[in-house]
Amino acid sequence: MVRVMLTGVSGVGKSTVVAALNARGYRAVDTDYGGYCAPEADADPPGPTAQPGWVWHEARIRSLLDGAADETLFVSGCVPNQGRFYADFDHVVLLSAAPAVVRRRLLARAGNPYGKGPGELAQALRDQAEVEPLLRAGATLEIDTDTDLETVVDRLLDHVL
Repeated sequence: MVRVMLTGVSGVGKSTVVAALNARGYRAVDTDYGGYCAPEADADPPGPTAQPGWVWHEARIRSLLDGAADETLFVSGCVPNQGRFYADFDHVVLLSAAPAVVRRRLLARAGNPYGKGPGELAQALRDQAEVEPLLRAGATLEIDTDTDLETVVDRLLDHVL
């Protein structure tokens, strides 16, 4: 069993990598969906989709991790309390991209509206400048996602398996 955390700021491709891993038969969970995030770590999520500033619902994340005892599990997210769980992962992989790439992706993506609202793009780019260095410090690997998806996923799998 291997547990891998995929992290990175909005627009670096976490959800896309999760979908590609699932398509290859791996268990990969995007914690932005499914009620894994809430306004507070012990508050019931008011909805299934995370909102900016929310944190992991710690009991639900613990249950997810504990329930994957016999399988490889990829967990994707970027929340303020994720560091509390780093010891539960074999690898913490930072997905990154240049600010121009993040800007382009946020403006063009269809499945998630974040980045298109007033001030959201600017906030996302500020988060990249301020938060990404903190994420980098805790990562076991960084992958630049400004390449084709197959290369990103192959590099990830080569590192963690």
